[in-house]
Amino acid sequence: MGKIIFYEGSNFQGRHWECSSDCMDTFRHFNCCNSIRVSGGYWVAYEKPHYMGYQYILGPGEYSNYHSWMGFNNCIRSCQMFPPYRGSYKMRVYNRPDMMGHMMEFMDDCPNVYDRFHYRDIYSCNVMEGYWIFYEHPNYRGRQFFLRPGEYRGYGDWGCHNPMVGSFRRMRTAM
Repeated sequence: MGKIIFYEGSNFQGRHWECSSDCMDTFRHFNCCNSIRVSGGYWVAYEKPHYMGYQYILGPGEYSNYHSWMGFNNCIRSCQMFPPYRGSYKMRVYNRPDMMGHMMEFMDDCPNVYDRFHYRDIYSCNVMEGYWIFYEHPNYRGRQFFLRPGEYRGYGDWGCHNPMVGSFRRMRTAM
């Protein structure tokens, strides 16, 4: 069973709230979030309610301040747990919306999209197997976008405001 604890203060200080299931609006539980403990499971924390805004992928461990989870601010307003996954990974990326244009299939991590795909922009993708994380910049830096299996016909479908993806990796979880 997964559990995540949100703290209003840095270094696990102040008011806190424990969560063990998806929550689409955390506002009534805490005002701000400056540290997090994940004692079980893998989570996606979102800056805004209803699973919107900046996304932060969190595995088991301690995050003593919002910089430690690559946060842009101390605002967490929703969260989702995702189940462990042990299968294979496969994803197709496209340089045009609606699965059009140049396509490339991936089954492993990609630290630099331009070096492998020869395009800087991914407009659509089809996640066929596994969970994946898109990063705004090469070498797994910048904003994060969590992708579950399914078709993403445009970059807005994974929560992004532009098609620029610098790197991506498989979201591997331990059971």
